[in-house]
Amino acid sequence: MSTSILAFVLAVSAAQLDDGFQTRVIQEAYDRYTPAMCLVTYTAEITNPTSGETTKRDNSSLGLIVSAGGLVMAPGHMQLENSEPFNISVAVGQGDEEKKYAARLLKKPDDVNVCFIQLQTDDGVSFPYVRFTPGVPLHVGDPILLIGILSETMDFSRGIVTTRVTAVLEKPRPTYPIEGAIRYGFVSGPVVDCEGRAIGVVGFDLTSSEGGDLYVRSGHPLVYQANLFQKYIDNPPVETSEPGGEEAWLGIFTQPLNDDFAEYWGLEKRGGLIISSIVTGSPAEAAGLQPGDIITQFDGTPIRAKLDREVIGFTKLVRESEIGKPVNIKVLRDQQPMEFQITLMTRPKSARDAGEYVDEVLGVTVRELTTDVRLLLNLSEDVQGVIVRRVKSGSVANLARMRPGIIIMNLGDHPVASIDEFKAAIEQISADKPDEISAFCRAGAATGFFRLEPRWEDNAGK
Repeated sequence: MSTSILAFVLAVSAAQLDDGFQTRVIQEAYDRYTPAMCLVTYTAEITNPTSGETTKRDNSSLGLIVSAGGLVMAPGHMQLENSEPFNISVAVGQGDEEKKYAARLLKKPDDVNVCFIQLQTDDGVSFPYVRFTPGVPLHVGDPILLIGILSETMDFSRGIVTTRVTAVLEKPRPTYPIEGAIRYGFVSGPVVDCEGRAIGVVGFDLTSSEGGDLYVRSGHPLVYQANLFQKYIDNPPVETSEPGGEEAWLGIFTQPLNDDFAEYWGLEKRGGLIISSIVTGSPAEAAGLQPGDIITQFDGTPIRAKLDREVIGFTKLVRESEIGKPVNIKVLRDQQPMEFQITLMTRPKSARDAGEYVDEVLGVTVRELTTDVRLLLNLSEDVQGVIVRRVKSGSVANLARMRPGIIIMNLGDHPVASIDEFKAAIEQISADKPDEISAFCRAGAATGFFRLEPRWEDNAGK
């Protein structure tokens, strides 16, 4: 951005808002933080969950360099369950000083909707980066400065917006909604206080349909304060992680005990959690909890949920409990108090953490069946196989009309109950080179065969 344009932006901001910022602070913040801002471009492969069809779309977003080694933080919506980014490129600098770097996507955090990208460079470059000040509290009405990237028609120049904190939500964690609509080019951009400190970034939580779970305050721009993500800057995520992470798991689905339910059952209107279902093989099942039980206390903490959004407080309590240590859970069953001692397990591997295998023979990417996928598809434990995640256009599987979501249970004469068994089956089939392969699969509630005709001449060099 030229000096004249910046001066104009600053003048307009000062004229429109009594924002509490001195022009000097804005100028210094702009000069300090914009060198660490970059433009991330990538191609997203989007899978239609209904039809299984995939499309590709070119996208761009703001990136913020957060370490001298080239760790970049980007908006969390860059990576969703049905949208995978690839061919990632990051442009650092502006004008004649701009330089592009290839980058790889790291594992997305579960507790804050941001992505991390690692720039690929072999020449020991030390990048300009943002240093955050964690733990700065915000209050209703506090002025803040946002720095982002303007649109392509403005040459992706760096720009500023001044706004205010409109509310403070204390539970399940401090959350700071901010005033006004925020352009996408400011999402993941630095949030600066009146002292010129970078105290966080702009973010949007995921909706439940996008995979939001533990923290869902979707639909409104928020300040993601630095202490939410500083741990990932200090210890960057890797490309893969151990199954299930280190979160504790109880294995139940719940809904809040609102006043209407309490009145219907003749209970005090004090809230609680109604167990709607229990996962097979879970700690809850082993301890004897039942659907219909009402949780009133978890390890000494009263449970008083009456609204859907209050359920996440209980989820957080469970996930942050010590794995392998017994906890006491009090429930009401048929209006009678009961107490259970339950030893929590490590949360099972989720679809996001599941192992994948890309098969070039049939042209499919398959993923292991995880607990959350079984629950989503209502699959019992006796259904064994691998689930198709992608089907390559023009491939053998595509011509046979396979689609994402189909579960392959048998391939030729080879039972398939895991990724390893699928790989072994493909290796044996590749050695035998049959003219046709029968794949026994499950699609929804139906089962049947797909007849696949491999093109061995196309795979001769693979």
